[in-house]
Amino acid sequence: MKRILIIDDEADIREIARMSLKITKKWDVLTAASGDEGLAIALKEPLDAILLDVIMPEVDGLTTLKNLNTNPATQHIPVLLLTATVKAATREQYAELGAKAILLKPFD
Repeated sequence: MKRILIIDDEADIREIARMSLKITKKWDVLTAASGDEGLAIALKEPLDAILLDVIMPEVDGLTTLKNLNTNPATQHIPVLLLTATVKAATREQYAELGAKAILLKPFD
């Protein structure tokens, strides 16, 4: 069974994504409400992927992405960014930072 971590400060987004992945893909889904909490989980749990919100208070998604990519224990985990808006230049910046994909929210 695949295991994914959702890092988002919005509880409703975490829950919608968790339910969708659990029901449709049968994935084991972990959640975190902040970048720091997500990094702590990623360091101790085996993960197949991370869904990471870009805009969060305190430690934002891009800082969390950099922290994940510079840590040998987590740098192999593919990270998909969640954002409400994205432009072509922003997509390039996210890709340069190591994001594997960008997903727009809210979800349908």
